[in-house]
Amino acid sequence: MLPLAGLRIVAVEQYGAGPFGTQHLADLGADVIKVENPALGGDVARSVGPHFLDGGESSASSLFFQSFNRNKRSIALDLSRAGGRRVFHDLVRTADAVACNNRGDVQDKLGLTYAHLGKVKQSIVCAHLTGYGREGERAAWPGYDYLLQAEAGYFAVTGEPGSPPARMGLSIVDFMAGAYLALAVVSGVHQARETGRGRDMDVTLFDTAVFNLNYLATWYLASGHNQGREPRSAHPSLTPCQLYMTKDGWIYLMCNKEKFWEELCGKIGRAEWAIDPRFAQFSDRLRNREALTGMLDDVLSEKTTAEWMAVFAGAVPAAPLNDVAQALDNPFVANRGRIQDLSQPGGGTFRMLASPIQCPGEAPPASPGPALGGDTEALLDELGYDSETRLRLLDTGVG
Repeated sequence: MLPLAGLRIVAVEQYGAGPFGTQHLADLGADVIKVENPALGGDVARSVGPHFLDGGESSASSLFFQSFNRNKRSIALDLSRAGGRRVFHDLVRTADAVACNNRGDVQDKLGLTYAHLGKVKQSIVCAHLTGYGREGERAAWPGYDYLLQAEAGYFAVTGEPGSPPARMGLSIVDFMAGAYLALAVVSGVHQARETGRGRDMDVTLFDTAVFNLNYLATWYLASGHNQGREPRSAHPSLTPCQLYMTKDGWIYLMCNKEKFWEELCGKIGRAEWAIDPRFAQFSDRLRNREALTGMLDDVLSEKTTAEWMAVFAGAVPAAPLNDVAQALDNPFVANRGRIQDLSQPGGGTFRMLASPIQCPGEAPPASPGPALGGDTEALLDELGYDSETRLRLLDTGVG
């Protein structure tokens, strides 16, 4: 049995951050039910291209959408209408938590907070992921990953000195906030199962982006150091820890313990560097980093990246510089079982990355992201609605 089997999450979510978080829960066995407004075409991610399955003919064709919605179910409900709210409240009565990612001022308007849903079920946990919080001067602001990277300083520490400011290449704030949302859900449910009472739990993109400045923030807050960009993606204080030139490209070395510096010197045939007073300790190497970079470039340029990887072989922390295709075609990815095959409803398969959380002895679930409202009928069955009631609901925000 997967660890979260028996946990039911009702997710009023869209796009990236929220769905990324609830997909973690679904991958671990939770029953995640996406609530989508049929009048708006459901989750906006369903229309995000440019890459689609089956020529984009179904509501679940977007590969962007599939990347965030594996192993979930979808029910079509308009929460602004009476029928949609009625079914939603009946779903809440069967659930452990409601997970939402909307603009901060929307949660209360749609009745998604504990002040509203605690009256429906006392033990329900209401987990909110917003851009800037549900209260305050920015509650009504839309929040997006790249905006947060810019405001939280990520652009200022990414890329080469002297080049234009640059974002990290991934939607990293969305991914981190989604993971925190998942943690908020399971933490809130744990407490609710102990006490019988639910609560609101809040995560924001802004707080996540700032919090993950981590030691750079501590350096500034405690000592006034304002970290900027370092050449060749170097660590700000440890060296060798950066890109170096090889015969056919680049290699990243990360000697973040003294023993690795000594090991590196031996592997490249320069054992004398380990006792050179210019490079004896981290502080010495940092002061002389420019000279050391040139020396390492000269030596490492004698072999290809692949040849050096074979020489270092885990004794010296090193990595090749891959593009996305090379990263995914890496045989070690396949050896680790990191790619999962999912079956399309109309036949055929497509591939996605598997969950990074493994449960030895358990096969991971592998259902593709659902069609818009694809599980509405089945869920109405579970809730005990008869055919006459269903017909009435069709005109009041259901389906």
